[in-house]
Amino acid sequence: MNYTINQLRVFLKVIETESITKASEELFMTQPAVSIQLKNFQSQFKFPLTEVVGRQLYVTEFGYEVAEIARRIFDELEALKYKTKEYEGIFTGRLRISVASTGKYVIPFFLTDFLNAHKGIDLVLDVTNKSKVVESLKNNEIDFAVVSVLPEEVEVEEVLLMENKLYLVGNTDNYSKNKTLIYREEGSATRQVMEQYFDKKGSKRKQIELTSNEAVKQAVLAGIGHSILPLIGIKSELIEGSLKIIRKRGLPLKTDWRLIWLKDKKLSPVANAYLEHVRKEKAKIQKKYFKWYLDFE
Repeated sequence: MNYTINQLRVFLKVIETESITKASEELFMTQPAVSIQLKNFQSQFKFPLTEVVGRQLYVTEFGYEVAEIARRIFDELEALKYKTKEYEGIFTGRLRISVASTGKYVIPFFLTDFLNAHKGIDLVLDVTNKSKVVESLKNNEIDFAVVSVLPEEVEVEEVLLMENKLYLVGNTDNYSKNKTLIYREEGSATRQVMEQYFDKKGSKRKQIELTSNEAVKQAVLAGIGHSILPLIGIKSELIEGSLKIIRKRGLPLKTDWRLIWLKDKKLSPVANAYLEHVRKEKAKIQKKYFKWYLDFE
């Protein structure tokens, strides 16, 4: 056999996406180029790795087995890269973190000093919705997750990072009980606490559902309605006056951003080092980067 690393990479991407079109998009290659690489790789085996029925590409059982071996090859190549750096005296490894959307305002500041101190560490930071964060955690695809509400379906350990303060906001400070309420999608931690608050109030107002905090913020800025948003994500708008906090009894709502990991998970040396950094430096990080937020009333 005489396959190349590039052929392996293309083959794995086709297996992951089950589509030459999608694989070409993610690899930034043309579809003909992906097809040629896949054909050249498959030609080295007596048994088919994929087959096309109609217009749908399917992976054979043999193809899945080859893909699993290919993944191990790339894992070993990754290990080789880090081993070389270790011999140069550099602390190396990969740190994988998945972040529920509002955590994107917090976690970079809990990473910056650590990464500056350890240039050999590669960071993979995925900002997504809570359900995907929990799925990545359950599948053991990441070292840590950042959430504001603990998942119920998986046992985890945690370190509290910082308080999450949520305020009712509008594009004016005139509160109207007839104004539309703008919610995040089902499963969002912000959605959960907002529902709890307005359910207690017995609110029957018209509702709109949007899929990101940024979309909710833009809708509030446009005057479509009111929403409860994390203070951490609206600093600029509060300073310029385009968003106003509406003071109501029972607000702000408060949760906590948490760094969580699977219970009994054997953390890598890099993950252990990062966890030690967070525990040791948490108070300093809060004071250094979040004084305005901690002092806000």
